[in-house]
Amino acid sequence: MDTLTRMRAFISVVEAEGFSAAARRIGKSKALLSKYVRELEDELGALLLNRTTRQFSLTETGHIYYRRATEIVREIDHLSETVRESSGDIRGRIKLSAPRSFADVPIGQSLVDFAAAHPDIVLDIHLDDRFVDLVEESFDLAIRITKLDDSSLIARRLAPFRLPLCAAPALIEKYGRPKHPRDLQHLPCIVDTNNRFRHQWHFREADGSPILVPVSGPIEVNSPLAARAAAVAGLGFSIQPDFIAAPEVKAGRLVTLLDEYLTDGAGIFAVFPHRRYMPAKVRALVDFLARWLKENCSGDNRL
Repeated sequence: MDTLTRMRAFISVVEAEGFSAAARRIGKSKALLSKYVRELEDELGALLLNRTTRQFSLTETGHIYYRRATEIVREIDHLSETVRESSGDIRGRIKLSAPRSFADVPIGQSLVDFAAAHPDIVLDIHLDDRFVDLVEESFDLAIRITKLDDSSLIARRLAPFRLPLCAAPALIEKYGRPKHPRDLQHLPCIVDTNNRFRHQWHFREADGSPILVPVSGPIEVNSPLAARAAAVAGLGFSIQPDFIAAPEVKAGRLVTLLDEYLTDGAGIFAVFPHRRYMPAKVRALVDFLARWLKENCSGDNRL
């Protein structure tokens, strides 16, 4: 049995956080994975995993070995992908992080369409609203919906979006239309706590100068879909990405306000760690998403 096979088994166990979960994920028996990891430890002369019937954890040596082993295996896989790329063969697993606000709305269909168009690629999608550590957690790329300012990462802007202020017609009838963003500090607002500015909403004057408005209201929630539902129910004014607000705006259940004060620069980004080259499978996904979003989320085709 070669070292690379044992190394892959060890990485699978660590990333699945256990032998049983790893066995289910990769289609190998738990006993076989345990055998591979034990042989790897014997080969190294070091304990990599602390394991009992109830607990599972990496030893200090295991942490070090895992980080270096993932780099080595990734480089080997990339080498194989480079050879396959020259023959036009795109296949393999892509470990992708995406926020729920991407996957749970119509633009999430882009991932389904990519999987359908590339049957030899396995999309390993992890939905999480936190910013994952791409290197530490071995992600191939992440989709981020934000204003990107982290220079330690490589990013490609897939599509722009706006962050309109929305409210239900009944709420506007009750409180009136705000004439300026600062009016919002005296009105009920719905706070999406996924937004990094949370209680400090950002707008801009016509001359480009920033406007910061402190807001509060009856609901604070870490879900743009829940914030949208609260806005439709008339519980408060809400700032949300246009691709989330769009269905309710089209149906007349929400109205956009203060459009002339909206800020620019927000976008849907594909983000990946610094590497010497991008695997063909990842480039295929990024190109597909950029094309899909352009065709479905711009002009008359905006979702």
